[in-house]
Amino acid sequence: MTPLRSLVVGGAGFIGSHLVDRLVDRGPVTVYDNLSVGRREFIRAPLADGRATLIEADALDLDRLAAAAEGHDVLFHLAANPEARWGLERTRLDLEQGTIATYNALEAARRASVPRLVFASSGTVYGETPRVCAEGDLGELPISLYGASKLAGEAMISAFVECFGLRAWIYRFGNVVGPRGTHGAALDFLRKLRDTKTELEVLGDGLQSKPYLYVSDCADGILFGLDHAGARLNVHNLAPLDVTSVARIAELCVAASPYKDAVIRYTGGDRGWPGDVPRSRMDPGKLAALGFRVRYSSDDAVRMAVEALADEVFGA
Repeated sequence: MTPLRSLVVGGAGFIGSHLVDRLVDRGPVTVYDNLSVGRREFIRAPLADGRATLIEADALDLDRLAAAAEGHDVLFHLAANPEARWGLERTRLDLEQGTIATYNALEAARRASVPRLVFASSGTVYGETPRVCAEGDLGELPISLYGASKLAGEAMISAFVECFGLRAWIYRFGNVVGPRGTHGAALDFLRKLRDTKTELEVLGDGLQSKPYLYVSDCADGILFGLDHAGARLNVHNLAPLDVTSVARIAELCVAASPYKDAVIRYTGGDRGWPGDVPRSRMDPGKLAALGFRVRYSSDDAVRMAVEALADEVFGA
């Protein structure tokens, strides 16, 4: 492994902190995070032993970000709106936290002559389609503001690669789950159970199904692609082959809670909220051809995540 001086934008967040845990074994890490969602305790260990430093600042502050980028070998951009539904209430949120923040990361890398950028994208760029989507399948446009911001970010990255000589790695994640989670269906369900105890309300009919990616597989896949994919612009799906239904997640959450007699109540309809893609499938074959395969199936990822998050919500 080549030593790296890494800047991780959003590095105190869910995925970012797990990535930082691995990056500190490769060299010094600078975490750039406004701690609006991320937490200092997620990176307490690497901060304490001096292998990581924290700059508490916003990705929307371009001058601050560009200054922070000086002297780094790679910029990992993981900062974003963590919950797609929030865009329904604040329609400018994904423009700012997604599109503009991604432009700032690119421009900071250009100003500071950082040669490589890694971007956390999403399977939501594929829109609503019943097909299993590979990297070249963009026949449908996104149907959420979150997905739109991710697709806009990918387009800007492509342009910066062509215009300014940057090299980039784009990862379209499945639904990432695991310890330190700050959002998502499992955490939402567990918190509802903590508050209501007797009932769990689930938006939709429970038949929504998506690929769930365990966070350790996510972090490992990011670094594997960085090490083994050598094109100027590298785009990879990062997800398991199988999918898990919302109903299954709800059942696992009830079983992992102290309230095992709680009744699951579905609100009806084929999706949880406007812009939600009820069923998605992703083809991870391109990254697999390089030699990387996730360790955990979607069902295993959900089960392990629910167990870890239940400990956090209810106490071990």
